[in-house]
Amino acid sequence: MEEQEASFVIIGGGIAGVSCAEGLQCLCPEEKTILLTASPVVKRVTNVVPLTKMLAKFDVEEITPDSVEQESLIVIQDPVASINSSNHTVTSISGRIFRYKKLCVCTGGVPRLISTNEHVIGIRDTESVASFQKRVANSQRIVVVGNGGIATEIVYELTGVEIVWVIKDNHISAPFIDPGAAEFFQDSLKQGKLKTEDKKPIKRKVYTVSGAETVSGGAALGPDWHTNYNLHGKSSFKSKVNVEYNCEVSAVLNPEEVDESCKIVDEKWPVYVKLTNGRTYGCDLIVSATGVVPNSDIVFTDGKQFDLAEDKGIRVNEQMETNVMDIFAAGDVCTPVWELAPHWFQMRLWTQAHQMGSYVAKTMHASLINQPVLQDFCFELFTHVTNFFGYNVVILGLFNAQKLGQNYSCLLRVTPGVEYLKIVMKEGRMQGAVLIGDTDLEEMCENLILNQLDLTNLENDLLNPDIDMDDYFD
Repeated sequence: MEEQEASFVIIGGGIAGVSCAEGLQCLCPEEKTILLTASPVVKRVTNVVPLTKMLAKFDVEEITPDSVEQESLIVIQDPVASINSSNHTVTSISGRIFRYKKLCVCTGGVPRLISTNEHVIGIRDTESVASFQKRVANSQRIVVVGNGGIATEIVYELTGVEIVWVIKDNHISAPFIDPGAAEFFQDSLKQGKLKTEDKKPIKRKVYTVSGAETVSGGAALGPDWHTNYNLHGKSSFKSKVNVEYNCEVSAVLNPEEVDESCKIVDEKWPVYVKLTNGRTYGCDLIVSATGVVPNSDIVFTDGKQFDLAEDKGIRVNEQMETNVMDIFAAGDVCTPVWELAPHWFQMRLWTQAHQMGSYVAKTMHASLINQPVLQDFCFELFTHVTNFFGYNVVILGLFNAQKLGQNYSCLLRVTPGVEYLKIVMKEGRMQGAVLIGDTDLEEMCENLILNQLDLTNLENDLLNPDIDMDDYFD
């Protein structure tokens, strides 16, 4: 039986796993690292552009495993079967054994599917999007279930198809924005598209996986996954979107299961979605984009098991260590249980996967050489930058007043079709911000949230477009 030994073994070829591997190569290139991936492609963060001290936008490059390899870094496509922590070994599906000094679990998450029906597809990794693209091409109506980032991007990117968007909230994209920002985005839905149909060139290599065995729980999608896919349905129109608010899916039905109680006055469809508001829609395809469950079902052969949080994430301390000696975890698979900073919380985004992967490389190296390491400053402030409905979106700190209860206020500045700014304040101090459009206020807001300056006398002028607050605080 083949056996290999390395100082560091990493399970998972997603953003967290590759960021960890690359971090270890910078910190200790003399130490051997093995990265085990279940997917024929891995994800690497590239083109990092700092917007502030803590906020950065970046691309996610999809590359073949051998593109990551360096002299002391080996990448092997072989799913993991089990761990023996007593012997410090990992066994793969093919039977190979990998001996480690420090192990990091970066297995990400798996889609939380609403049904196992063949017409339901979850969007999580490259393989699922490739399948989605093929099925969209033959669809006239698609039901999208979910209200997070992936669901929002799908609704915006789909063309040539009728969309029924099922959300449990009273406004779209609720995990990221408030009802006011949702109203700001409504024009995008009403007009079908605000973007031009011309795709910007992709300035990096794009790999297409063909003839390879697909696996579940592959690496998470990056921030611009939709730019590589043609998501166009059978119809000639751009898109039609019908949003069903404050409801969930109560049942997914095959045609023979539909009865009079469903109140359908519709043509025949391959599958039907019954909603809790009493409506039933027929469609060609159902997209389940209701989030992920941490992929923490890892088998131990020595009787050990991970201490899991309520959300099934592997509990990690401030050094990203699990309860099992010499095993760390990072990315979507883990749940931080240390005392969180006032303006940081976990949201299982690719931004945090990159931050955790880079940080766990430092703690693994420090553990190996038995030296202390201070927690990374990125855990002091929640930061995320993305793009919704053709607009740049920056969210900072307690952007939706998380942790604040009812004792807070909001400052708003809205220019329809141009920008939407929301500042969350409590007792005269800035707690969070949502910046939609090209506002150039990211750095000012970041500094004010971190510094917690008393802005009581300046609140009325913070969002005054006639006053340059950047100059004031400089």
